[in-house]
Order: sequence, then C-alpha cells, then structure tokens
Amino acid sequence: MKFTVERDILTEAVSWTARSLSPRPPVPVLSGLLITAEAGTVSIASFDYETSARLDIEADVETEGQVLVSGRLLNDIVRSLPASAVTFELDGGKVIVTCRSARFSLATMPVGDYPALPELPESAGTVDGAAFAHAVAQVTVAASKDDTLPILTGVKVEIEGDTMTFLATDRYRLAMKEITWTPADPSVSTSLLIKARTLSEVAKSLGGGGNLELRFAENADLVGFSSGGRRTTSVLVDGEYPKIRSLFPESSPIHATVDTAALVEASRRVALVAERNSSLRMVFSDGQVSLDAGTGDDASANEALPCTLEGEGITVAFNPSYLSEGLAVVDQPQVKFSFTTAPKPALLTGVSEESGAVSDYRYLVMPVRLT
Repeated sequence: MKFTVERDILTEAVSWTARSLSPRPPVPVLSGLLITAEAGTVSIASFDYETSARLDIEADVETEGQVLVSGRLLNDIVRSLPASAVTFELDGGKVIVTCRSARFSLATMPVGDYPALPELPESAGTVDGAAFAHAVAQVTVAASKDDTLPILTGVKVEIEGDTMTFLATDRYRLAMKEITWTPADPSVSTSLLIKARTLSEVAKSLGGGGNLELRFAENADLVGFSSGGRRTTSVLVDGEYPKIRSLFPESSPIHATVDTAALVEASRRVALVAERNSSLRMVFSDGQVSLDAGTGDDASANEALPCTLEGEGITVAFNPSYLSEGLAVVDQPQVKFSFTTAPKPALLTGVSEESGAVSDYRYLVMPVRLT
C-alpha cells in the first residue's frame, strides 16, 4: 500500500476517527486505526465494539492495500508534520510516513484480528446539523456522569413525525428540547436511547456540516449518523428510561424573569464563596432578586439584580453548578423561573425580550433544602 495526501487533510481525518478510540481497549487491535487505500480514496476507521467512526478522503493512491496502526501514535505524528504532502507506505511489517525530510516508521498490527465495522443503517431522515448540535448541547448538561447508572448517562430521543424531542436527567435536574426534522417516513414514531457522550461528539464533529443524516432501523440496537463523507455508529443504551415528561409542571403560580447574561455572571461571582455541597440562595421579591452564598463566619457574598415578579415572593436555594450549567445553555436574552412552592423543582425557560415568547428548551432543577 502506498498513497500521498496533503498533511492538513490527513491530520483532520486521523484526528476525527481517533476521537472514538477507547482509552482502555478490550483487545489491543482496537487501539488501532484501520486504513484502507483503493481507487483514489483512503478510508480511515476506528471501532471499540460500541462506537465506530469512518472518514473517506481523496488521495493519490499508488498501491492499494489495508493496514492497521496505533491510532494515538499516528495522530500525534501527523499533527507534528510540516505543512506539505505526506506519503504513507507499507514496507514489509512497517508503515513508513514521510513528509519533506521527516520520516517515521510505525509497527503494524494484524488486520485479520480487527473486527468488521457495523453496517450503517438506512437513512431515516435529515436534520439541520446546527439545530441538532445546539439541542444536544442544551440537553446533555443534565445527563448523568455516573457510569454505575448507565441508563441515566444516555439521552432519550423521542421521534413523532417531524418532531424530535431530546430528554435527559441525572435525578437532580431534567432537560428537554424539541426541534423539527425531515423524516423519510412522515408517520414515524419511535425513541432512541443514545449515550450523551456519543451525542456530544456527533454534534461537535458533524453538526457544522449542513444537513445531518440520522440512521436507524425498527427494533435495531444501533443508530448511525453521517454527513460530508463522515459516518459514525453507536450501540443504543439498553434499558427502560424513566418517564420524566410528566415531571414538568403544566402551570405555576409564581414567575420571575431576569436578564440571562447578568444572572449568569452574578451567580458565578457569588458561587465563588460557596463551599463544596453548599448552596446558592435566591430571594425573589418585587423588582429584584438577591443572590447570596457562604456564611458570616467564613467567606460570604451577595448581589442583587433587577427582576420582574408575577405572584408572591419566594426564597429558594440551588446547587451552584446545577444552576450555572442550566443558565449557560439558555439561548434567550431573558430567563424565566417558574415555581409552584419553594421545596418543589423550579422550571427555567428562555424568554424573548422583544416578543415575550418562551423558548422550547426547558430545564427543571431540584432546589436544595433551606436550613
């Protein structure tokens, strides 16, 4: 095998596929990238039995062939090369990578031991990549990072016709976002439970390439995404996701609206004195919201912001991280807090400053018990 390709093109392809490599592969060959050269195209692929990634690039292929090399090492090498054409050649049991006067020799792994990549499911429809990426960023903040509860590390994607709804929870907060897409079958009705980490990677790497193809089959345990010559697949999370839709309140008697950017900055400042596992308190009254954290004996802080209140005044406390993470993904100039009572979860939604319309992103966060 021998091919030549520009450094920047090769670096981008290797870097993208290497993202899917497992830090602790179950077998040594899964630490490698499978590189296939044929008919003017070079395919670079990775697989760890759960997630696969493959990218095709155009190259000057002199000799066709296939090779398996260490993915992380190759990624480090191509990123360090000068901006010039790179020649990739199999010489016996070694791969020779040359660029100008730089020359690297890499050991190969047995291609025959590498598992076959899963077939990409049929296209189920397309979604705007930017809208998809934005929705994923808003919802995954509420997904659990605790691998001992694998169900909650996933994001449930509910599909009803041309509506796609993302849902996530870690038991302390919930997030929900709806977007529209173009399904191949307008009557489609299904749900997919996808790892939040996988969705985030897909959103970052494929969300900026225009339309994104979503691929899945009825009763299959695999979901696929493809855009611009890149394709990735992931095994779905197995299990029954909790029914969290019903936890979002249908109505609330108390509403408080605050400038989003100002509240993000103020909550970050005040939270600087909040010790681990302590809370940030918010006192909503007519005309202002007061934030405070810390105690008189140690460091403490407080700050007040203008606020529009509908209903009675209310005092609540939140985990500072949960509050700031929810506020950070609100995509409107103002944020509305909706309360039933102080011990009940608070609903955060974005509000348009001009029209007053509420966004279709909802973030429900449990308060901390006031002492």
